[in-house]
Amino acid sequence: MSRKPSFANLKTAAQPAPAATPAPRAVDPAPGAGEGAERASTRPISREGRKQIAGFFTPEMSFAMHMLARRQGRSLQALMAEAFNDVLRKHGESPIGE
Repeated sequence: MSRKPSFANLKTAAQPAPAATPAPRAVDPAPGAGEGAERASTRPISREGRKQIAGFFTPEMSFAMHMLARRQGRSLQALMAEAFNDVLRKHGESPIGE
């Protein structure tokens, strides 16, 4: 059975040439920039300034959370933010918000 490559090996591994260069996603002038300044990031605007937190859960937990989000008309991310804030409060930390 082969092992997954390590992140440490990425520095020395030869990188394949990209198939195609994606076009810039959006035009978002930076403060003080002239008209039509392009954004340097390829992330969607909704993800800028945010950091991903991921975890592995049972299929039952995933289903229950998705169903709750659907019933409440909220996103899974909003429910997770609420849960994380509850955990912070429980342990005496200030809630951060969404």
